[in-house]
Amino acid sequence: MKKILCGMCILIGGLAGCGQKQAAQPAPATNAPAKSSVGNPLTAPVDYIGVMGKAQKAAVKTVDLSALKQGIQAFKAGEDRLPKDLNELVTSGYLPRMPEAPRGTKFTYNPSTGQVGLVQE
Repeated sequence: MKKILCGMCILIGGLAGCGQKQAAQPAPATNAPAKSSVGNPLTAPVDYIGVMGKAQKAAVKTVDLSALKQGIQAFKAGEDRLPKDLNELVTSGYLPRMPEAPRGTKFTYNPSTGQVGLVQE
């Protein structure tokens, strides 16, 4: 009798353990990236060119503003005053030429404070 009871327990335990298990659902990521073409190998060259174009524009803007700021500082140190306008930096020899503003923007200059910046046209 004990043998039958033990055999049935083993059989029931085996059948219960052999059932199909449902796969655990992965928790949804809260910081999952938005679906886009970024990271797609087919669009990688286009993505690269776009990023490089934006980086180049930002670098040119930074370099031009930096050159103007340095010219204004040199003018103030040499002339003991701020220039009346940005063209005075060129005519006085503090800049070799006036840098070009990136397309769609223009340089602004405040002669009372010496601040220079870029604004959209």
